[in-house]
Amino acid sequence: MCTTPAAPGLADVSTNAATGEKSDLYDPRHPLYLGDWKRSIPGVDDDIAKDNLDEPHIKRKRAILEAHPDIKELYGVDRTTGIVTAVCVSIQLALAYTFGRLYPHQNALLVAVAYFIGGTVTSMFGVIIHEATHGLCSTSLAVNRIIGLSANICIPFPIFASFRRYHLEHHAYQGVLDKDPDLPLNWEVKFIKGNTLMKMLFVFFYPLMYVVRGAAMGKAPSKWEIINWIFTISTDVMVWKICGPKGLLYLFLSLWLGYGLHPGAAHFIQEHFTFDDGQETYSYYGSLNKLFMNIGYHNEHHDFTKVPWSKLPDIRARAPEFYDTLKFHTSWVMVLVKFILNRDIGPQSRVGRDYEDHKKGRKMVVEKIGKIAGGDVKSKTA
Repeated sequence: MCTTPAAPGLADVSTNAATGEKSDLYDPRHPLYLGDWKRSIPGVDDDIAKDNLDEPHIKRKRAILEAHPDIKELYGVDRTTGIVTAVCVSIQLALAYTFGRLYPHQNALLVAVAYFIGGTVTSMFGVIIHEATHGLCSTSLAVNRIIGLSANICIPFPIFASFRRYHLEHHAYQGVLDKDPDLPLNWEVKFIKGNTLMKMLFVFFYPLMYVVRGAAMGKAPSKWEIINWIFTISTDVMVWKICGPKGLLYLFLSLWLGYGLHPGAAHFIQEHFTFDDGQETYSYYGSLNKLFMNIGYHNEHHDFTKVPWSKLPDIRARAPEFYDTLKFHTSWVMVLVKFILNRDIGPQSRVGRDYEDHKKGRKMVVEKIGKIAGGDVKSKTA
């Protein structure tokens, strides 16, 4: 974890760039929207931390745009994501064929390649699916779905449609109890705590946690989830026939290892596990962003979901006073090391809020917008 001194001009971030006037405060957390809650510590606290306001990003977005309206210029799509998808799928299928048909007895090499290459590429598939989920690969919904399903070809389980469904809910209800599927389940909090071995197993089995948490929401499969199941079963059968069982095994190991104890999977811990009081979202600014399509820029992504992966660093560059003043990570390896070894952090190191508190916080935005709009009307009729 790294903290930098406050950037110059922080005291003026609530000034509207167009009018030069001070903007209204949306709630007492303005302008950075850090809470006053204390992080949950295993062995000391029995549950996740609790906040009494809504998630911070919709208000951070409005505050940042008032100071830097030019960030809207970054909105759009990145069509090169489709090219990246095609390259990654080709790599994985070629390796699956290599181990399934050409070198089926190279078991040790298969595992090593599945970790170092397959795990890396599969982590990139996760980023691609994430981009397609937010409609950032194309202006066409159909094309985004095609790219998302294409990335799912080399993942033996149907994750695209379910991820899209639950990830959008995570953005809408970040931290809201019983609504955010990214929050830990009760048994995770009670059973794992700060135990080093249990946390190592938690990370190793993290691919399974996505399935379990989704199932815990108790929702019937959607039409696109069913389509995804049919599509993935079909591609798995094709891989089995063309690349052989060892080829499909290679893809499975790439998923399991790439989403578990792998630097490329550390962003699952980095993003919302509370390493400090009052801050519930963290970015990573290390060199691996170049390989993993800037997935580490998580505060930037939550603040501006309409900005594609290739332009996320530009958000920080244009509004440094909003990002360099927050805590952030510089090493994904150290994120995993700290999470596993430090006994004061665990699955319970998250923050939650009741739905009523979430609505109360959102109401503040509506009221402030109404006051601003009312002021504009009065000024025009005066």
